[in-house]
Amino acid sequence: MLTLKNTSVMNFENAIRGARNPMNSWGRMDSHTEPDGTFVFGPNDLDLAMRLAKAGSDHRKYLRMVFVSVDVTAPLYWWKEYDTYKVATVANSTSTMHKIHSKPFSIDDFSCDHMTDGTKKFMETVVAELENIRLRFKETKSKDDWYDMIQLLPSSYNQMRTCTFNYETLINIYRARKNHKLAEWHTFCDWIETLPYAEQLITFEP
Repeated sequence: MLTLKNTSVMNFENAIRGARNPMNSWGRMDSHTEPDGTFVFGPNDLDLAMRLAKAGSDHRKYLRMVFVSVDVTAPLYWWKEYDTYKVATVANSTSTMHKIHSKPFSIDDFSCDHMTDGTKKFMETVVAELENIRLRFKETKSKDDWYDMIQLLPSSYNQMRTCTFNYETLINIYRARKNHKLAEWHTFCDWIETLPYAEQLITFEP
């Protein structure tokens, strides 16, 4: 399971202006921003943006100036793969170290959507034991109990992170992960497809 909320896309106007710097072609800029803040490419700017995007990473440096922020909730096993992307990404996460004991454990805290019925029933016993340990820790403050929680915690535990990317990084993620075996990557790539001008600037065929 993976969910994405609070998407914001920023800095198109500055990025396309910078893309025109090499040829001093600012006079051809024809994009505008709507009253609600939505950026709209004009025909001239979109043509340039698409040509540079398809010319390769050396030519589409302007896409590194288009920023995306989003809240992603996903299981720890997905975050381990996501952490491959260390360049041009930033994330602040909810903390398992400091806040793992702050709320009761429930089966809804875990990604179980692909578990078979028998495995899910076993998972419910794990969740129940985590809750027993959590209650004990709240009474004892014992480091042993805290370690029991941390080391028993399954990789299906869902964590939320606020993440920032740029469009160039999303091109790399999309091409590398759109056919991945994990369903969470398909959800993430489907979200990429919904971003402004994604078809023209991110998901196009190389």
